[in-house]
Amino acid sequence: MFFIGVLLGYFMVYPLALRFLSTYNLSSQIENVLSLNSYIDNFMMLVLCMGLAFELPLVTWLLSLLGLVNKSFLRRYRRHAVVIIVIASAIITPTGDPFTLSVVAIPLYLLYEMSILMIKDKKKEEEDEFGDESEEEIKEETEQVNS
Repeated sequence: MFFIGVLLGYFMVYPLALRFLSTYNLSSQIENVLSLNSYIDNFMMLVLCMGLAFELPLVTWLLSLLGLVNKSFLRRYRRHAVVIIVIASAIITPTGDPFTLSVVAIPLYLLYEMSILMIKDKKKEEEDEFGDESEEEIKEETEQVNS
């Protein structure tokens, strides 16, 4: 997942951000000067952050194994997650244009939804366990009555 995030940042997000930064003019008197240092800094920050952000499903899966998060919790706080994802996308992208922001935010939201699908709901597991036991007990009782 990390490499998919790095590839998305490298091939999609960074070219869009670089194009925006190179064509953005505050005024005709101010000239844009891109230094190699700022280019590498922006590139490394964006690609690394995209790679780390794509680890979201793995992190939620580990948190669910520890019992800190469950499916109903993620569903209940979906609206809050969208706001956090947009804020994180604004921090990740070096530009201020909404297109680049949405190129980062939409995959992160899809990863959040994929996280919800990946983890199991604890309540449902408990119900299934108790449901299976009660069915087995009923079968045993009916067999004892029939004997």
